Amino acid sequence: MALTDDALAKIKDLIVTGELKPGDRLPPEAELSERLGLSRNSLREAVKALDFINVLDVRRGSGTYVTSLSAADLTDAIGFLVEVHSSGSLAQILDVRRVFEAETAYRAAQRIDAAGLAELQRLIDETDPQSIESLVDKDFEFHGTIAGYADNDYLAALLQAVSVKTSRARTWRGLTQDGAVEQTLQEHQAILDALAAGDPQRAQAAMIVHVSGVQDWAAETGGPE
Repeated sequence: MALTDDALAKIKDLIVTGELKPGDRLPPEAELSERLGLSRNSLREAVKALDFINVLDVRRGSGTYVTSLSAADLTDAIGFLVEVHSSGSLAQILDVRRVFEAETAYRAAQRIDAAGLAELQRLIDETDPQSIESLVDKDFEFHGTIAGYADNDYLAALLQAVSVKTSRARTWRGLTQDGAVEQTLQEHQAILDALAAGDPQRAQAAMIVHVSGVQDWAAETGGPE
């Protein structure tokens, strides 16, 4: 493992220093291993690891390339790591989600435009209060739209990844808690009103109230089994 860690560090340094840039193809394995003073096996394992987290893109028959290194490239890897955590981590993941959601709401209140506000209103209006599936789907779109106006692709990507783990809890809350659907729609409207007013602190507060509802439900019930 130490040899692989050394290989990871050396490839990372090539990217951090700009010697390898997004879109660049890595030199052939034999050449790169000799250049970095690594065994071909440790280099190969490091490339596999970096391919998994979307830092490198191994293309069969073409070579290995540095990805765009965009926030979107990181979402799948982070989402996987969050998803495989034990169910006992739900409370902490919900806590992280609250922090991210609060920040995106604060930022979005300073940047959202008429088109964004109209999209949020559409999502509220098109939510079927009789359908939990509709509620959860529109809820994800609602929060994703707000995150898109936070002007930070990495924050939006991290929030999306964390939200994957909370989907089951949000669904079960809607199914088991009386008035959860109506409350969610009212809270969405309160968030939208704060965004429309261009009031960051009010938007942040409304978002915290909203996402804390799932936290409170999970704390009281233990969350979904």
